[in-house]
Amino acid sequence: MAQQSAEGPLSGTLVLDLATLFAGPLAATILGDFGAEVVKVEHPRHGDPSRRHGHAKNGVGLWWKMLSRNKKTVTCDLSTDEGSALVRRLAEQADVLIENFRPGTLERWGLSPEVLHAANPGLVIARVTGFGQFGPYAGRPGFGTLAEAMSGFAAITGEPDGPPTLPPFGLADGISALTCANAVSMALVERTRSGRGQVIDLAIVEPLLTLLGPQPLWWDQLGVVQERTGNRSVNNAPRNTYRARDGRWLAVSTSSQNIAERVMHLVGHPEVTAEPWFASGAGRARHGDELDAYVGGWIAARDSAEVVAAFEAAQAAVAPVYDIRDVFADPQYQALDSITTVDDDELGPLRMQNVLVRMSRTPGSIRWAGPPAAAHNAEVYGTRLGLTEDDLAGLRAKGVI
Repeated sequence: MAQQSAEGPLSGTLVLDLATLFAGPLAATILGDFGAEVVKVEHPRHGDPSRRHGHAKNGVGLWWKMLSRNKKTVTCDLSTDEGSALVRRLAEQADVLIENFRPGTLERWGLSPEVLHAANPGLVIARVTGFGQFGPYAGRPGFGTLAEAMSGFAAITGEPDGPPTLPPFGLADGISALTCANAVSMALVERTRSGRGQVIDLAIVEPLLTLLGPQPLWWDQLGVVQERTGNRSVNNAPRNTYRARDGRWLAVSTSSQNIAERVMHLVGHPEVTAEPWFASGAGRARHGDELDAYVGGWIAARDSAEVVAAFEAAQAAVAPVYDIRDVFADPQYQALDSITTVDDDELGPLRMQNVLVRMSRTPGSIRWAGPPAAAHNAEVYGTRLGLTEDDLAGLRAKGVI
């Protein structure tokens, strides 16, 4: 079960989440999981678009429930003078502001970093865009799909004779969210020394580019361009997915030399370990067809449970290829509470991913799932800004909140 009362390491930190779809909001979710008070600002008429993304139950978006957990929802039309003034006042009290509008949008609304820092010099402002705040592409709309294409990820993903392949989920957004949360944490640490906030300029094309490893060096120094290799690696072999006799798929990795040797002994071909080419990962990769035939043939003659048991006994690396049903049923995930239960006023008990890591002294927690729109207008605007119910009614009548 999700923890309900633990005080996380970011307790006492106020985060304004002005972002949408999906890197910025997920970064704010991570901060909220570890104790930050996150105020999610939505448009009063349109709401956050993630409410309408993916599957819904009883008209309630399920993605929203995960993405906006631990957040307090308020509504505000930032394009109005009164709306931008509300957020400016909240920003005076905040520690972090996360936004992902096109460059120049906050400036147009009177919420530029210069204006915000003049009122609150300690504010950390995270600006998440497709291509960054400057350069020839800065004004373009940027989505994770474009980053997955332009970073080089899609070009190396897929079968050699097939098309470039995009991931079926928000990979670039997710990696950018982790990067953003990390950058915010570093900026908050630095603020303890300087007393000053700063602007974080995060282009979602860049974190995924970093994860592609040595490709820039290979091209720069050797003129090498990595090609698509399917499930195979250019750095080691055997490394692939193999189908067992009972139809289950298994993944095998031999990233280290000793595991590669154990695998070949296990599948009955120890003789190949004496070949000169077997002594390096790159050499083994050049003989991928041969090694795949040995490993794949051995696995195909056995049921998946027998294969896993044999690999574990040999201290070789294997894992079943899971779908979400398998994740729910797996005893290791159950032991870690990786998929935890959160009680929700709208939908009842919900099962979702738990917080990212376990911290021994200041653990994170999921205190509530994504709430309805404007659920915290009275609390946030009343407590933090001193607005009365009459004030709020007036702003609602004008469409500001």
